[in-house]
Order: sequence, then C-alpha cells, then structure tokens
Amino acid sequence: MLARIGGYPLLPPEDFVRTGPVDHADWNYRFPLGWISRRRLALATRLLPPNVGRLLKLGYGSGVHLPHWATKAKEIHGIDPHPHAAPVTERLAKNGVTAHLVSGGAEAMPYPDAHFDCVLAISAIEFIPDLPAACQEIRRVLRPGGCLIVVTPGASPLLDFGLKVLSGNSAKKDYGDRRAAVLPTLAEYFVTEKRLVFPPLLSKLVCLYTGLRLRAK
Repeated sequence: MLARIGGYPLLPPEDFVRTGPVDHADWNYRFPLGWISRRRLALATRLLPPNVGRLLKLGYGSGVHLPHWATKAKEIHGIDPHPHAAPVTERLAKNGVTAHLVSGGAEAMPYPDAHFDCVLAISAIEFIPDLPAACQEIRRVLRPGGCLIVVTPGASPLLDFGLKVLSGNSAKKDYGDRRAAVLPTLAEYFVTEKRLVFPPLLSKLVCLYTGLRLRAK
C-alpha cells in the first residue's frame, strides 16, 4: 500500500530497491530531509503544466516519487543509469502504479523523436556526466511545445555544510564541480518559461533549490 507523506503518495520503504550510492529514498521518511524532499516535489508540481500526456522522469532511482507523478500525467516513463529497471517496475506495479522504466543514460535515450510532452529532472541533471549531450537528447525527445522541468540544488559552502551535518554526505563527492555548469548549460539549449526558488524569502542569501520550466530554443 502506498504511503502518504505530507499529502504526497510515495512508494513505501519496504518496497525500495537500493539502486546506487546517491539513491537516498529513505530520506523521504526522515525529518528534516523528508521535508526538504517534499519542497522539491512542490516546486516541480507547481511548474508542471496541466493535462500532461506522456511524461519522462530522468533519474527515477527507486521510484519513490513515481506514485505522485502518476497522478499528474496519463503515462509515466523513466530512464536511469542503474540496472534495476525491472525490480523497480515490479515494486511500483505491486502498489498499483504503472511505469515504463528503462536502464540507460540521458545522453543517448531509446525513444523516438518528439515522444514526450514533458521531461522531468529533480536533483538529477547535476549528476549527468555530459550535460550538453543530454540537453540535445532532451530536445530531440520532446514534442514541439513540450517542456523540460528541472529542480536542481544550489551551491554554496553553507549548503554543503548543512548537507554534511544532516546526512553525513559530501556535496563535493556527490556532485563534483557539475552544479556550477547546470544553469549556464541549460541556457544554451532552452528558454526559461517559469522560474521558482526555495526558500523564496531568502533566495538572495541562500537558495536550496532552483526550479525551472524550460522549452527548447
């Protein structure tokens, strides 16, 4: 049975498939990390256009958030480099969620041109080794008028210290130097339709997450 945390339907912890060292699905059930994770979901949900037909989730991980996105789109797809697409699909199906998941990288995706209404990346785009190649692929698989929604973490010593204190993880180890390149690279390939930040009142001092709805140039 799906869990409902903060109003969001999520995959329950007993059905998690551990897919890799940066898949922290359990954080959704730990305070304050779970609260922060739900703020990411809130940003992306506010950016999502209405009546999405076919949605592609980049970096679906254990599938913890796919039950929520299944309520927002008619058809859910996902691509992730890890090799556990089949067991994640099975755990979702056990909980009544149909998702079409594959293993692969965003730099070379096994989908036809103009296949998706929306591509969604939440704390995923900063992990892609070749972001320019991924941007070209995203533009290829998006239908004309389709959108890319990105929620990506900020970068500052204060944020990195907070991540270390709350989770024990090293931002340098997880992200390397890729965070600084995310927004400039996206700007080369996409036009921003809408931008949200969290927390909005403190964004000039510290921005935990930036949310963007983008369309291809």
